This record gives sequence, C-alpha cells and structure tokens, in this order.
Amino acid sequence: MVKREIRIARRSRFFCVMESLVLAKFILATPWLLYLAVKDYRTRQLPNSVTLGGAAVMVAAALGYDIQYCVGSLITGAVCALFLLLPFFLRAAGAGDVKMLFAAGIIAGPGNVLNLILMVSFAGLVLAFAMLFFKAVNPARLKHYLRCVFDFKYDRQEGRKSLPPSESEACRVPFGVAIAAGLFINLSLQVLAVYYAS
Repeated sequence: MVKREIRIARRSRFFCVMESLVLAKFILATPWLLYLAVKDYRTRQLPNSVTLGGAAVMVAAALGYDIQYCVGSLITGAVCALFLLLPFFLRAAGAGDVKMLFAAGIIAGPGNVLNLILMVSFAGLVLAFAMLFFKAVNPARLKHYLRCVFDFKYDRQEGRKSLPPSESEACRVPFGVAIAAGLFINLSLQVLAVYYAS
C-alpha cells in the first residue's frame, strides 16, 4: 500500500515538473518565434544572436530539468538541423534556417523529431502556396521545374536563361515563418497532451 502511494506521488511530481517545463517552453518560445518569423518575412534574415541565443536559453532550461533531457534535446536539434542540410548545400535554404531549426529541435525536446519536421514541412507548404496565390513570390522557377519534369518537349536550356537569379528575394520563401509556425503547433500539442494527461 505504501509503495503504491509513493509511486503515485512520484508520478504526480513528474507530471507537475513536466507540465511546468512544457509551459515554460511555450511561454518563452512564443515571443521568440514571433520575432524571428516577422524578421525573416521582412528581411529574409535570421540573426545568429537571436537564433543561437534562443537555443542557449532552452539548453539551460533543459539542463535545469535533467541532464538526460538536455542531451536528448540537443540530439533532437541536431537531427532537425540535418533535415535542412541538403537544401542548404543546394542553396535552397539559408544558414539561418538551419540554425533556427536546430534551436526549434532543442525547444521541442526529445521524442519530437518527426512531429516537428512534419509540422514545419506542412507549414512551409501552406506558406509557399499562400505566397504563390498572393503573388508575393515569383513563380518562374516553380513553373520551370514543373515543365522540366512533365513537359518532354520543353527546352530546358532556353527556359533556364529566362529565370530570375536564385539569390533574388522575389524567388525566396521565408522558411523561418514555417519553422516558427511548425514549432508553435508542436508546442501547443505538447501543452494539450500534458493538460489532458494530468
């Protein structure tokens, strides 16, 4: 009987600490996400001091919770950053996006790699379609790539000559907005999960 009460007390203490950690992450990350999303949308730049500073704050919070949780968070951040490494080398994503996704992985915490990447990918897809619909981004590159895949009579060399430069801001989607939206959804789901579990 006493052992059962001890287990129940430990479990309730765990949920209380986990609940406060999830709420702290949600409260600390929300203004950080808003700032980075607006900054990336307006300037297409994500400052190192803000992205890596946010990662450092969350590593300190995770370290205050538990060393294993901190190591798991760092591994989650590294795996999430690997997701954008190939687009970074192909110049489809910037270094700020990779660093922000690393920080987002740390904030999401262990066990959230797939969930975070799916949420970020879905948010990026919605953002890209919205920007194309409202003509906030030049669709010439997308049209060119689609014609390369589906139109066998299309002259790829001539089509490539008429494309705007890939460094042009008119061709770039601010992926920091998608990362912010995906992490916000992920943290909201974590808050709901902790709320309904207790």
